[in-house]
Amino acid sequence: MAHTWDTFCAFYKGKRVLVTGHTGFKGSWLCRILTDMGAQVTGYAKEPPTDPNLFYAANIHEAMDSVIGDIRDLEHLRQVFERVRPELVFHLAAQPIVRDSYKDPVCTYETNVMGTVYLLECVRHTDSVRSCLNVTTDKVYDNKEWEYGYRECDPLDGYDPYSNSKSCSELVTHSYIKSFFDREQCRVSTARAGNVIGGGDFANDRIIPDCIRAAAAGKEIIVRNPYSVRPYQHVLEPLYVYLTIAMKQYEDLFFSGCYNVGPNDKDCVSTGVLADLFCKAWGQDCRWSNRYDGGPHEASFLKLDCSRIKKVFGWRPRMDVGQAVEWTVEWTKAYLAGEEMGEVMDRQIRVFFEGV
Repeated sequence: MAHTWDTFCAFYKGKRVLVTGHTGFKGSWLCRILTDMGAQVTGYAKEPPTDPNLFYAANIHEAMDSVIGDIRDLEHLRQVFERVRPELVFHLAAQPIVRDSYKDPVCTYETNVMGTVYLLECVRHTDSVRSCLNVTTDKVYDNKEWEYGYRECDPLDGYDPYSNSKSCSELVTHSYIKSFFDREQCRVSTARAGNVIGGGDFANDRIIPDCIRAAAAGKEIIVRNPYSVRPYQHVLEPLYVYLTIAMKQYEDLFFSGCYNVGPNDKDCVSTGVLADLFCKAWGQDCRWSNRYDGGPHEASFLKLDCSRIKKVFGWRPRMDVGQAVEWTVEWTKAYLAGEEMGEVMDRQIRVFFEGV
């Protein structure tokens, strides 16, 4: 079933919600949505990882309780849980870049594995928490680069340090659920999302931010591997699902579990096709070229089977990949034109939740 904006507002208004990783790309969008819905939002994360960044560009910090801290600092995290006593927790804090995980695997594992342990320790010792969602990635699977989409029951075993650390985060979560949680009191789920795009992503080594930087400078876009295939989706798609999972499992234990969140099969496209869509949406003779740089291993094909979440929640993606790129370009051009980005975000959020 599709939930309306009013349905979400009726549930989240006044709820105490803690979001880790709130200064990142996804976390910033999630906090904007939650504050718009009337939730009492506390965020826990390091300073934004890029400059510029969405968190400050849209003044998201002004409408929430923003705590700057490291997910690896258990004592500080405990203090925040004790002060806030959240009812719902969204765990997004992570080292999210594959190439960076090769450069610093220790930090990647400390953040993505022990960070999850510390988060779940705080959850299990905070009796106010009724619903917790650990956000991982589609890269948790033992990827054989087969044609079929991976299902939630398929083996976990990411290749690179980032993917593998997120696989470990999944296993940690499953162990804590079985070992420690009274599921009648606190329900815990994981969500494995495909690649997200959208306005306000300024990260390095991601295709759409790379496209934006080149196009804004009037330069040719460099694509290092145009043949890799990924499940691309607009950032609002998985956020809608995260909000749904957290809400529904809060109300009913039945809805807790592991869920893939990705686009329809037709929107699992190559990086070259994504670059073509971007150039079309951007206009102004935007173009790209193929320049493979011989970097570290990254999977060339990945697809998710999202039939479970569609069956359990009646969910369907609202955008195709072309629309996702167009919305990203629309946001970016508004940003470059100096518009008030919180208002731009609110407009896109409401249009999306009311039906694209």
